[in-house]
Amino acid sequence: MSIKYTADHEWIDATDTAAAIVGITVHAQDALGDVVFVDLPAVGATFAQGDVAGVVESVKAAADVYAPLSGEVVEVNEALRDDPSLANTDPLQAGWFFKIKLSDPSQLDALMDATAYDALTQG
Repeated sequence: MSIKYTADHEWIDATDTAAAIVGITVHAQDALGDVVFVDLPAVGATFAQGDVAGVVESVKAAADVYAPLSGEVVEVNEALRDDPSLANTDPLQAGWFFKIKLSDPSQLDALMDATAYDALTQG
């Protein structure tokens, strides 16, 4: 699994560029606290890299979820909509937000690997 990270605390697993998986990081869910609501994008919606693609709300705050790369949403995590706490309990697996078909896979090159993301969050 080749996971990349954004400075806005999203992760993307682009092993399959036709259905790359997007979610929020452990750091993001820690900062938010208990997630109580998620607003997921519509299947078929298209986003440019950095566009707001959804919202996550917690008992402490609300935060935008950004599209880490440009593309079209091909699936959303209905289980997350039904149980937003999955973003807290399993943010890197069951708590994923949406899958996106990448329109420009070369954008991956500008995202951080785990080492760079860890350095960002530790700083």
